[in-house]
Parts: sequence; C-alpha cells; structure tokens
Amino acid sequence: MMKKVFLGLTLLSMVNVTNGQRKKQKNEVIEFPMTEKHWAAVTDNVEFLNYKTQAAVRSNNENGFGIMLKDFEFTNGTIEFDVELKGMGFPGIDFRVDKDTLNSEKFYIRYFGTPDDLKRTTLQYAAVLDGVNMWDVTDEYQAAATIYEGKWNHVKLVINGKQMKVYVNDTQREALHVPALEGVTNSGAIVLTGNVVYSNFIVRPDATEDLAANEGYDHTYSDSRYLKNWSVSNPIDFPFGKDLMLGIARNPGVAIDTNLLNSKTVWKPLKAERRALVNLTRLFGSTAQGQRKLAWIKTTISSATDQEKRVDLGFSDEVWVFVNGQPLFTDKNYYGSPGMKEPRGRCTIDNTSFQLPLQKGENEILIGVTNYFFGWGIMARVADTDGLKFN
Repeated sequence: MMKKVFLGLTLLSMVNVTNGQRKKQKNEVIEFPMTEKHWAAVTDNVEFLNYKTQAAVRSNNENGFGIMLKDFEFTNGTIEFDVELKGMGFPGIDFRVDKDTLNSEKFYIRYFGTPDDLKRTTLQYAAVLDGVNMWDVTDEYQAAATIYEGKWNHVKLVINGKQMKVYVNDTQREALHVPALEGVTNSGAIVLTGNVVYSNFIVRPDATEDLAANEGYDHTYSDSRYLKNWSVSNPIDFPFGKDLMLGIARNPGVAIDTNLLNSKTVWKPLKAERRALVNLTRLFGSTAQGQRKLAWIKTTISSATDQEKRVDLGFSDEVWVFVNGQPLFTDKNYYGSPGMKEPRGRCTIDNTSFQLPLQKGENEILIGVTNYFFGWGIMARVADTDGLKFN
C-alpha cells in the first residue's frame, strides 16, 4: 500500500527535467491535452487514449504510472485537471520539480475505495526534500473532501509564492489551504502519478486570484512554550538491534555508548522551523532504504527552582530523552505497527508526553532521534513557562 501511495517519489528519481520553456502570456490559459506531444512517459505502463470523449492517460496495468509535462516550467498560477479514480489510485501532482528531481511540492488524494466526505486524510500536501515525501511530519496539511467514484473529479490548485489553495469538485470553497509551502524550490517541472485516469489539464500562469505570496499564519510563532533553539550532531549509522546504552557497574547502572556520543561530538546550532518542527530531513537529507540513522539534539532549560514540568513531544521515528546526563524517557513511533502514535504514526505535538524533572539552575535536555522511514524530526512544548528560561 505504501508503495502505491508514494509512487511519485520513485518516479521522481527516474526522470530528467527538460530545459525548454515556452513563452507564457499574461492571463493565458494553456491547455495540455493528454497526448505524447505534451507529456513524457516516466514509467513503461503509460497509455494515452480517448476516454469518455476526452484525450486521457492511464495505466495499462494495475500499477501506478507517471508522466511529466514537456518543456514547461511552473512557478506561480493555477493548475486544473480532471481525474477518475481506479481502485486505490492515489492521484498525485508534483510541481516545482527541480532538475535533479529530488525536491518538489506535492499534493495527492488518498482513495481507499469508499469515499468518505469527512475523512480528514483524503487530501495531503507535503514537501519532497532530497527525495523524501514529508507526509509523516506534515499532519497539519491534510483535509477532507467530497470525491466521486466512476466519474471525473475536478482538481484546482492555486499557487502563489509560499501559499497554496486546493479545490476538489467544489470550486467555490477551498478544501485545503496550505499557509506555507515547505519545499526548497521556487519553480520547476510538473509530474502526475497514480493508478488513475487523467484528462483536461490546463495551466493559467500567474493567475493567483487573491492568494498572498508570503507565508501565512503559524500557530507556534508566538507560543513561548515551544522549545525552538537546539544544537545538533551529525547523523551516524545506527543499525536495528543496536542500543544507545551500555551497562556499568555503578548507580544508575547505564551510560550512553561513547561510540555514539562523546566529548569529540561536533555540535552546530539548529532552530526549529514552522510549526516548531526540528526538521532533520531538511538538514541531513534522506536515509537509505533499510538503514537507520541516529542524530543527537540538545538544549538548555534554566529553572528558578527544583520543579517538574510536563513536556508534550512529537517525533519520528524513535526518541531517547536524557536530563542532565541521565536517561528519562524513550518511545517509538513506527508507522503501521500496533504501537504507532496517533494520528497514525505521524509526528504531531500530541504523540506523547512525560514529566521532566528540573533542578534549580541550568538543565541539559538531550534527545537521541532515529530515522528509517520517510521524514524525521521532533517538536517539543512544555506545559507552562513559569520559572523557566530557554537558551
């Protein structure tokens, strides 16, 4: 299932963006019929055909396919297309795809065979960073929508600078509003993917309606409870079956393996980005399939007294928390496992919480974070800031 959902991620590594660029006129409506003249097949199962009187494209088997728009670079404007769902089709569009095809902005529809108008996970936006679809750390960018079986669904994207509005079937009311596109590209190619049927693709360059180009509201921006200033180490290989801790013959009986963290570890500053996310994928890129990596992050909390504070923690995929050098808390967030955190293995501030004992004065908070699956990072928030100062 996951392979089908994120087929576009694989496709992006197989195609080169063309350098050609047709000249665009202001307010122009550009039609790109689903034919080989306009679209390059990325996979070998692409079938261009006449479908329900429309020029269309689909898979010639039950696997997802991919196509790229030829000789066109998209920056801002409106994109519209029709899509008919087939089984678990997961139609997706990548736009602003860069020339190495590893970075883009991505929107897709999740379709499990039974439409549900209230299912919040029907629509998803996520940045693609270094080939990694960041869906598991962008829970906020999901929405419900009315989708149809057996007939065309009309999709409209309005994109301007850092913002995007998405309409699905209802063109008067946006289904999803993304206040800040989180990718690293400003312009690039367009790719369509999925086991679906596409038709009636048009672009209106620079037609952005009333959508602002600058980033929109971030609910964590003025919330002083979030821990936003960290230091981070470089990631190291950390195979499954390996533990962070070593047993020692004294109280408290365990210590961090010095092969993983020691006085020679190099630290560099790292600020949390939007949504207070400490985004390790943006910093370190992808983790090879089947491998696991470990990075350390740390921060300092000064307390006016000895006290405890509840900490809410979102994370992906595993964390080990230490306070003043002593182990305090560990947890796992494995997507697809019975123990995955709500909401369904995604990193959100609601994943878990623990009590943080603070001594009077400075306290070092150290967290080991691992990655083996899609995006990785953490977000942390204390219950209140009474008697506290952050570094």
